[in-house]
Amino acid sequence: MILNHIWGLYAHPREEWKSIDERHESLTYALSHILLIALIPCAAAYYASAHIGWSIGAREATFLTQSSAITLAVAMYVGMLAATFALAYLIHWMAKTFGAAPTFTQSVELAAYTATPVIMSGVAALYPELWFVTMAFLAGIAYSVYLLYSGVPILMHIPEERGFIYASSVVTAGLILMVILMVGSAIVWTNGFGPQYM
Repeated sequence: MILNHIWGLYAHPREEWKSIDERHESLTYALSHILLIALIPCAAAYYASAHIGWSIGAREATFLTQSSAITLAVAMYVGMLAATFALAYLIHWMAKTFGAAPTFTQSVELAAYTATPVIMSGVAALYPELWFVTMAFLAGIAYSVYLLYSGVPILMHIPEERGFIYASSVVTAGLILMVILMVGSAIVWTNGFGPQYM
């Protein structure tokens, strides 16, 4: 099953990283994982935006038109996939600096499985309160960072000391990618491609 590592990453991450490393899954397998997982927050965000409505504080709920919500969900999906592949490329590119020699498939696996908690935190959009979604997103980021620090030494076959520095570099690159996505969204919104409200 494509999603068989999810429970292991939450229940016993180190053992699951070892299992992922031993199986040497194909690139298609890792890609299938991220393609399916990324659908979850997009569907939740679409439903919340178009049918439940977002509320900030004591104000009335704000709804998007269905076409606007679909457009934003598709853009969100493309952005998550692009960020994951960019992170995989950076992981692969930085590997030699830290004495690792992973295949591109291992880099994609590390990026895809590490990103899983932060992507799945998008389910919180089904309760569209800003404080709740923010807390869920921060929890997802925290666990993704933990997965990265525990997975780098195992998947990249390097000592934990070097793995720590390597993972810190990947976290920095991931934060930069997140800022790029946010700035890109702001630029698109301010140039007339923002959502339409009901």
